Amino acid sequence: MRKLKIPFSVSIILFLFLVSVPGHAGTNTNEINSAESFNSPGPVIKDTHFNTERLYDSLGLEHYGLSKKAWQYALKGYEKLVAKGKIENTGVITICDFSLSSRQKRLFLIDLKNGELILNTYVAHGRKSGTEYARYFSNKANSHQSSIGFYITKNPYYGENGLSLRLNGIESGFNDKALKRNIVVHGSEYASDDFLNCNNFLGRSYGCPAVPEGDIETIINTIKEGSCFFIYYPAKKYLASSKILNG
Repeated sequence: MRKLKIPFSVSIILFLFLVSVPGHAGTNTNEINSAESFNSPGPVIKDTHFNTERLYDSLGLEHYGLSKKAWQYALKGYEKLVAKGKIENTGVITICDFSLSSRQKRLFLIDLKNGELILNTYVAHGRKSGTEYARYFSNKANSHQSSIGFYITKNPYYGENGLSLRLNGIESGFNDKALKRNIVVHGSEYASDDFLNCNNFLGRSYGCPAVPEGDIETIINTIKEGSCFFIYYPAKKYLASSKILNG
C-alpha cells in the first residue's frame, strides 16, 4: 500500500489545530485553583450550593455554640450574594451570632472551600445594644448600637484602633449606614479572656464588632476585600423583611 504524503504546510496547520483544541494542551486548571488565596479577591464561584446541614455537623459548629438558624441564614444569604456577583473574596464567611452571650466565643470564621473552621473567637457588640446579651440594634448615627444583617468587607486601614477593616452594610434600613457610622472590625483589649476574668461580660464598642487584639491580623488578612460578613440576631422584623433572605 502506498503511503499518503502530506505536504509540509498542511502538517503545520494540523499541528496548530491540535494544540488549540481545549483539553489537548494548555494551562492546568488545578494549578490555578490551588494558587488562589483568601488574601486577595478570587473569581466568583458559580457552584455555590453547599450541603449546609452536613457542613454544620462536620465542623462541629453546634459544639462551638453557633446556632443552626444563624448558620442556615448565613449560608442562604452568602449563596445569593455570590450568585449575584456581589462577593469577590469567595469561599470564606464570617458569622457573628449575637443571639449568644458576649462571654461566649461567638465569631465564627469559616473556610467554605475546604470545610474548615479557621477561627472561633470573641466579638463585642455596641454599648447601647445591651450588657451581656445584645438585644437592641440600630442603623442610626451615634446610636452606639450594633447593626444586624449582611455586610461586604472593604479594604483594611490603620486608624485610632490600629489595624481595622471597613464594613459596607448592604441591607437598607438595617445596616446600610455602616460606612457613614464608621462601623469597622478592629481589635480591642476589652474583647479578651483577660477582660472576662475581671468582668461579667465583654466590654462594648460604639457599634463595631470588636475582636481580640491577638486575632485581628488573621481575621482581616482572611476576610478583607469583598468577603461576606453576617451579624445574626433572631429579630422578627429583620428575618421577615430582609430582601437578601426573602428576595
